[in-house]
Amino acid sequence: MLDTGASASYAPVMSFTPGSAVIGGALIGLSASLLLVVDGYIAGISGIVGGLVRPKRGSVAWRVAFVAGLLVGGLFLVFAMPNAIATIAPGIPAILVAIGGILVGFGTRLGNGCTSGHGVCGVSRGSPRSIAAVLTFMATGALATFLVLHVLPRLP
Repeated sequence: MLDTGASASYAPVMSFTPGSAVIGGALIGLSASLLLVVDGYIAGISGIVGGLVRPKRGSVAWRVAFVAGLLVGGLFLVFAMPNAIATIAPGIPAILVAIGGILVGFGTRLGNGCTSGHGVCGVSRGSPRSIAAVLTFMATGALATFLVLHVLPRLP
């Protein structure tokens, strides 16, 4: 359990398991590399979903399969480990989680890509724009986490 010194209602439940993190990271890297080498596409979720909103001939099937895999993987996790999803944001009001999700969506459009596209694919290619994007969203995420855990609990 990670002790952040936050109020009890916002205390995160976390446990770091390096083995699963390494395996998961390797699988993500392998998948992104295969998609780039085999099909020439970058594994950025916002770009993949955007290609479904404005489809191009010949690129819909793999995009549907990719998004379906994400959804099926999430559903599998819910059934295999029911508490895994519930402990992501314990005690955080649902409205804050929803606002965060909306802000991430706006950020992906503003930054011309998402964390997976910039972080996994762009940084590994040495893209200066992706490196700047990753530094920006990591700093913003750290600031948002600090505010949620240490400032909001003190507000009336």
